[in-house]
Amino acid sequence: MKRNIIEINQDLCNGCGLCINACHEGAIELVEGKARLIGEEYCDGLGDCLPECPTGAISIVQREVKAYDEAAVERRKVQAKLPCGCPGTAARKFTPGVNNETGDVPSQLGQWPVQLHLLNPLAGYLEGADLLVAADCAAFAYGNFHRDFIRDRVVAIGCPKLDDIQAYLEKLTTIFTANNLVSVTVVRMQVPCCGGIVRVVEAALANSGKKIPYRQVIIDTQGQIIEDIKH
Repeated sequence: MKRNIIEINQDLCNGCGLCINACHEGAIELVEGKARLIGEEYCDGLGDCLPECPTGAISIVQREVKAYDEAAVERRKVQAKLPCGCPGTAARKFTPGVNNETGDVPSQLGQWPVQLHLLNPLAGYLEGADLLVAADCAAFAYGNFHRDFIRDRVVAIGCPKLDDIQAYLEKLTTIFTANNLVSVTVVRMQVPCCGGIVRVVEAALANSGKKIPYRQVIIDTQGQIIEDIKH
């Protein structure tokens, strides 16, 4: 059908993320540092995002697109359960950089945010992804964490001792249910309290009813892998 819909000029977009919070339908995400319309069916074409754009990158056009799906929008709102409107929580996908001139070890992180509470379970980068669920201490203990675990994976971190495990269970269940994940890797520390992150992932997998290849890695406080199990 032909109707009004937003169009984002990628050359003008500065990646500020203000349009994301202005879009009540959740139709916009940051991809490679630029705002992108993630689904025609999520955009109502009313243009609430236009006044928030400081560079004039967004306009309303009329073209053949999918019909606006209010039910799909409401499902996204219910399932996402984002904790705040801060632009820093906006879903972002990007390509890890390489700095061969300085010899610095480049980050292998390919998306934002990474904290499980802040992760949008319907972010586009989760579809078809290899998911890493890691205890947040693990990256500090294991020296090659970026190279061996973060690279080519979507990252979700949390602390099973200090955080809300029930909220983690609900979020992970939605992630597993709503997306076709390729694999799930869980990295935890050897300390007993860290076992909670394994239990919550396994419970969420059971809740989803999906059979997803699953790997569990345990790291000791000296940064050594002491167990690596594939299920």
